[in-house]
Amino acid sequence: MMQVTQIVKHLLIINILVYLGTLALPREYFALYYPGSEHFHPWQIITSMFMHGSPSHLLFNMLSLFFIGPFMENRLGSKRFLIFYLASGIGGSILHLLVQYYQIQYQGMTYLTEIPVLGASGAINGLFIGLAYLYPDLEMMLLFLPIPIKAKYMAIAMVALDFVYGVTGTQPGIAHFAHLGGALFGLLLIIYWTKYR
Repeated sequence: MMQVTQIVKHLLIINILVYLGTLALPREYFALYYPGSEHFHPWQIITSMFMHGSPSHLLFNMLSLFFIGPFMENRLGSKRFLIFYLASGIGGSILHLLVQYYQIQYQGMTYLTEIPVLGASGAINGLFIGLAYLYPDLEMMLLFLPIPIKAKYMAIAMVALDFVYGVTGTQPGIAHFAHLGGALFGLLLIIYWTKYR
């Protein structure tokens, strides 16, 4: 197993501390609300990616960061890794808000303005897509399915499931388009860095 890298360690600590802190503070200040909501603040696009709704939500995302993050930080370097992580998280928030805009304006789902989004999943999905792009044949294991699967196949399955669940709404309570936005921004950024920089 790869040793925990510097930025990954700091991100793990920040996410855990923010989770503990938000147990005592109102979430309305930090979770991401739709801009039409009275609870919306611009900083939520960033702060929401450091919040989690439950211990299991936090645990799953931090385990993913713990296992995937060091590969990416060692490959990209600490500065680029942090930029990549934040850009993926912000990308997830942006796509989520764009889809919400469509749902509210054209599908009449006005109740969405008061449903907050929180979690590092957009950033984590960006890291995972980046890992699959850089190391497509890397064999990985899911926690609940101890069978080796190549990163490229796992990434395709993950994106496909998020797309299907997001479009059909068959798995409510999860911001699938935030996951997809993180994956999209992560993929675009890693392609740009590897091919043009």
